[in-house]
Amino acid sequence: MNVSINKDRCPQNHPCPSIRVCPVGAIEQIGFNAPMIDQDKCIRCKKCVKYCPMGAFQVSE
Repeated sequence: MNVSINKDRCPQNHPCPSIRVCPVGAIEQIGFNAPMIDQDKCIRCKKCVKYCPMGAFQVSE
């Protein structure tokens, strides 16, 4: 299972609010670009998926 970002659902004009809910710091955002997930750090807890109000964080098998 991987968590990914659907850039079409992510309004890239603000700091990503889901960054602060990641317990392992696996989400990185440069400027106001779409965030990126470090799959090596990600523990697949899905907190970011549940927290994102735009549904941009998605789980794939």
